[in-house]
This record gives sequence, structure tokens and C-alpha cells, in this order.
Amino acid sequence: MANFKYKITNVVAAGNLGLELDLYKLPLKFTNIEYEPEQFPGAILKFNQPKATLLVFKNGKIVIVGCKDRKTIETAIIKAYELLSPVASKILKKMNPKKLDYEVTNIVASADLNIEMDLFKVVLQVNENIEYEPEQFPGAILKLREPKVSILIFKNGKLIIAGAKARKDIERAIEKTAKVLKPFAKKH
Repeated sequence: MANFKYKITNVVAAGNLGLELDLYKLPLKFTNIEYEPEQFPGAILKFNQPKATLLVFKNGKIVIVGCKDRKTIETAIIKAYELLSPVASKILKKMNPKKLDYEVTNIVASADLNIEMDLFKVVLQVNENIEYEPEQFPGAILKLREPKVSILIFKNGKLIIAGAKARKDIERAIEKTAKVLKPFAKKH
């Protein structure tokens, strides 16, 4: 089977800054932080460089979104720690830039199988866990057990892969999906 190209569009990670924070004070000190507790229990910290958004909670836990790779995540965590540690209520642990406390929780990627297909036929004949409700959404949703990911499949052969934890999960998911869809490719 051919190696399909894909593009990582978002990497989500969860981590811990090791800081205790007063979230009410943060927007008063920083213009790039929003905190509206009636809407969301965490503060929203946005960086332009690196391009990342962090959801910051009072116990120092964070969720990082909008990154394309681990290096960007790590740069954002270090920058957030450097920004927030001087205003922390308590420093629970010193940051070690060589051993950051985070894990990737979701990688989203896009790919193109370069085929056209009839999604109704796919859903009727594929025995996998697949759903298609075109009146609600134009793509079919294929849920793989191994790797545990969800794939949006569009009739033009474009895919969006979500839920991966590593690149190898994305690659395996694309290979499996291509194999499942190959018999449904329309002849031109």
C-alpha cells in the first residue's frame, strides 16, 4: 500500500506548570489572558509566538491547543511558566525545561486519498463502525479500534483523523482507511 501524505493540523496536550494561580488577577496583569469564570473555569492564555493557546487552571494544570508539533508545545509551556511564575500564589515545583510535565492527548491531521467514492455504498457495505448522515454532516465517520481514532471521510477522498496520540497512529489509520475504501473508488 502506498504511503499517503498527511498534514498535522493540531496537537493537543495536557500538562502541569507546578504553580498555584489566582486566575482573577491574571487578566489585570496580562493583555493576552482572558478569564470569565461564568463561561469557563480556566483562564485562556494566547501566544502569537509560538502560536498556541493554553487553558490555565488555578491548580497549575494546563491544556495546550493549536500547536503543530511537540517543540511548539514545549516552547509554549516554558513561556507560560516564565510569564506566570512571578505572579503565582505558590510555586509547587520548579520547572525543569529538559523534563516538562505534559502528554499529548490528541493529534488531528488531514490527508487526501485522491479518490472519489459514493459514501452511501461505503456505509452499506463496510462492516466497520461507520456512520453517515448527510443531512447533518457531509462526511462519514469511521471509528477504528486499533489505532483508537475517528476518521471523517468525504466523498472526494479527503480525510480528517482525530484522536491519535502519535504519528504512527495517524499513518496506520490512513493505511487502514485506504484499504477499506479502495474497492469503492469511482472509475474516471
